[in-house]
Amino acid sequence: MESFDVAVVGARAGGAAVAMLLARQGLRVLLADRDRYGADTLSTHALMRGGVLLLSRWGLLDRIVAAGTPPVRQTRFHYGDETVTVSIRPRLGVEALYAPRRSLLDALLVDAAAAAGAEVRFGVTVTGLLREDSGRVAGVTGHDRRGARVSVRARLTVGADGRRSTVARAAGARTLRTGTGAGAIVYGYWTGLEASGYEWFYRPGHTAGMIPTNDGQVCVFTGMPAALFRAAAGERDDGGGAGGGLRDRYHRMLAAATNGAGGRLATAGPPLRLRTWMGRPSFVREAQGPGWALVGDAGSFLDPLSSHGLTDALRDAERLAREVAAGGPESPSGAFAAERDRVIGPMYDAVDRIAAYGWDLTQVRRHLLELNSAMSAEVEMISAVGAG
Repeated sequence: MESFDVAVVGARAGGAAVAMLLARQGLRVLLADRDRYGADTLSTHALMRGGVLLLSRWGLLDRIVAAGTPPVRQTRFHYGDETVTVSIRPRLGVEALYAPRRSLLDALLVDAAAAAGAEVRFGVTVTGLLREDSGRVAGVTGHDRRGARVSVRARLTVGADGRRSTVARAAGARTLRTGTGAGAIVYGYWTGLEASGYEWFYRPGHTAGMIPTNDGQVCVFTGMPAALFRAAAGERDDGGGAGGGLRDRYHRMLAAATNGAGGRLATAGPPLRLRTWMGRPSFVREAQGPGWALVGDAGSFLDPLSSHGLTDALRDAERLAREVAAGGPESPSGAFAAERDRVIGPMYDAVDRIAAYGWDLTQVRRHLLELNSAMSAEVEMISAVGAG
């Protein structure tokens, strides 16, 4: 049986980042994922200041920029017919925000993990955990693409395998909080759409966002209460395709949220394909236990309206790596979980209220100010650690 210091399950942003950081510490790290290298995934792509700061600290931001990812230097909030523009001021070494395609960002982090010495294996499906007699998690079991059994011992097992985390379920991670709001969202990539920065649209019962990403494309999503979406369209799996009915509905939802975005949508190239997110409540799980830890969506999931999932994953990766550096893979102090809970709590509350769609325009502004305050506190925490 193979042995590693750390086994990381899931090679998306959070998992690849924590594997890279731990390998840079000189630990023997396995990074395993059931998918293939460079695969795309459903995402809003947006990195907030904390995420950009971390990529810069790790020496990876220049590669995101060199790949042609457009800089975001302003955010526009549309409240009905009123627009508020907020400039992204240079601060803490962050000159602009970025929203790279996941096929770019995830692959970049995987490559950095491999360059640091992590062993990367795709096509490995983890189905369970190994345990010591004491009950402590001691590694993972599963199979590869050919069906051959995989069994790996590890001093620490990290679940970075998303909302439906196998590691979380097998470790018995308790759910600490479950949200009350859940929005259904439909995504598509537009071409020729004028978007100088992040744009968020709010009208009672409707939301939308425009996020410039690579190759001249803009990710445009639109949302509404999940219960109303399901009642009208019937339940669909996450990531559904773009049939004619869905396409018509997407454009109606966009019109309701943006009122045509000042005519810009009418002159742009609409998506060739649509993806749907049917809405699931936000949650917070236990972040760690004997021999295991969770990062990113495996440990805490915020409604996609937050556009904060990538930054959450990168923040978790660094915080866990710092704890391991301080105490070793087998002796977690619990600081990672405590810090994660402290920073995610206010953010979770604000996002859950926004995702519930029970607001008017005055109320949603207040919720967004609360979210901005929570993100500012997160940036201060990240920057303070870097300065130390």
